[in-house]
Amino acid sequence: VLIRGETGTGKEVLARYISSFGPRAGKPCVTLNCATLPENLIESELFGHVRGAFSGATLPRRGLFEEANGGTLFLDEIGTLPLPAQAKLLRAIEEHQVRRVGENKSIPVDARILAATNLDLEAAMARREFRDDLYFRISVVTLWIPPLRERIEDIPLLAERFLTQFAGTHEATKRLSASAVDFLSRYSFPGNVRELKHALEQASAFSSEAELHPRDFPFLSARAQLMPSGPVPLRDEAGPRSVTPEMLKEALVRSKGNRIEAARDLGISRSTLYRLMGRSSGDIDATTSPDAGVWAPPL
Repeated sequence: VLIRGETGTGKEVLARYISSFGPRAGKPCVTLNCATLPENLIESELFGHVRGAFSGATLPRRGLFEEANGGTLFLDEIGTLPLPAQAKLLRAIEEHQVRRVGENKSIPVDARILAATNLDLEAAMARREFRDDLYFRISVVTLWIPPLRERIEDIPLLAERFLTQFAGTHEATKRLSASAVDFLSRYSFPGNVRELKHALEQASAFSSEAELHPRDFPFLSARAQLMPSGPVPLRDEAGPRSVTPEMLKEALVRSKGNRIEAARDLGISRSTLYRLMGRSSGDIDATTSPDAGVWAPPL
């Protein structure tokens, strides 16, 4: 399984969720962040080594493939692997066996491979920085996690979860005011869920009130002002109010009911789209689709 998405969207959380189901549930789930290891240690980390295989190898060591035998091996940031390591990883996956550094015999392993990346692997393959054959081997199932700015309806749910977690640290459970929810929904969150969690923890730590308000997130406003180029961090809600029911209906027809595509077409957020759909309930016909990701209920 290959999990793709921007940094901070929760790829490792999804990987651990997957590992907790199916016949491998309860078995080892071993994680390696491929970006954190120097190139000369990657092979030893993945496949292990025997004593004396290289300078400093005073004891034999099992690799992560062996540690994950019977369970799951999660390779985070797989797009950063150097090409020589990619070739050896591909061989291990295809042959279901590994060879420790400094040893001639192969060891059979049975590990489910989950991989994740925030990089454009197609572009990396075009630059010959990522092997095509490895890409096809690890992407039997590909899962895309959309950025938080495309699923802002999740913000109140995530906030409630995080604020509950922080309750033990800050003595009392905080809650978001309606204005705070609106404020956070208009922020683009370039750091995605990780940035949201940090913002909520910081606001909880500094606020003495039980309810959090927009004024408790000055650092988000400051960051928005420091990012004048590229996507506007704080979305302007003035524009969406000019979207007519006819424009909304046409956008939904063009996207075949896909709410994300319709929102992009109109230049609005998904939450704004939902509000407009509610206001225009008498002007839009019901649409159905077998695609679980598109708009189906009647308006």
